Amino acid sequence: MNLASIPSPSTGVIELGPIPLRGYAFCIIIGVFVAVWIGNKRWVARGGKAGTVADIAVWAVPFGLVGGRLYHVITDYQLYFSDGQNWVDAFKIWEGGLGIWGAIAFGAVGAWIGCRRRGIPLPAWADALAPGIAIAQAIGRWGNWFNQELYGKPTDLPWALEISEGPNRVAGTYHPTFLYESLWCIGVALLVIWADRRFKLGHGRAFALYVAAYCAGRGWIEYMRVDEAHHVLGLRLNVWTAIIVFVLAVAYIVISARLRPGREEIVEPEKDAAEAAKDAEKKDDAEAADADGDPLEKDDSDPLKKDDGDPLKKKDTAAEAADKS
Repeated sequence: MNLASIPSPSTGVIELGPIPLRGYAFCIIIGVFVAVWIGNKRWVARGGKAGTVADIAVWAVPFGLVGGRLYHVITDYQLYFSDGQNWVDAFKIWEGGLGIWGAIAFGAVGAWIGCRRRGIPLPAWADALAPGIAIAQAIGRWGNWFNQELYGKPTDLPWALEISEGPNRVAGTYHPTFLYESLWCIGVALLVIWADRRFKLGHGRAFALYVAAYCAGRGWIEYMRVDEAHHVLGLRLNVWTAIIVFVLAVAYIVISARLRPGREEIVEPEKDAAEAAKDAEKKDDAEAADADGDPLEKDDSDPLKKDDGDPLKKKDTAAEAADKS
């Protein structure tokens, strides 16, 4: 018998009159806003313009949601396309089911489109957003708590999670793997912020550090989970994904540091170009003013200043010439 445990919500939906507020969706939305807020502060600190992160997030977030859902549906297709299942449920994203791997991959495509339209480097934008993404994941994992999903093996630890009887779950107390991952993501965000300040990470290396650190935690947390999943060589598919992505992220950090050391000096060329254009315009105006000068000094048409010669001097010169001849 457990003397202490973490209770689960009796329902994942709060009815606000005719509007149902779903805990999972609420956590995702809050996470997105927090990520954009943190990213904006970091972007401005790097020399970018306020609002740029949000403008690009308009592209990245929808792509990320689609990618996250696609990854979940593809890797857990049996939940939607096997006998007795309704394939329409694959579109019910509010009921849970977003794969972070697909969300990051597709979100990167959306961010690339947004960055290209704004003329800014994607790696710099990703570096600014990296800690915010980790915090967004930490918040989003609490959506799994509302849905009573993504828990680990049975346990009687004081922080065990209470799970009630329901579809595809058995009542009991389990490891709160959603909480483990939430706390891990907070640690990842702090790590990236510290490392970025300490080593001046640039050219996508702060983002790669976030990816590598997240994968390191996701591997052992995924190993604890008991929900249905595909296995490859005895390991859950997401464990293999975490291992592969971790290796790629570390390789990127090492290779990028050698090829492009340091950090970008300019993160938003459009801003610098506009300022340069203004400076050039001011310089041209100043040069034009100098070239024009004082009209009184440049007016050579004044007959009083025009040197037509002294008549007496001309006469003496003619006499001298006659004597010489």
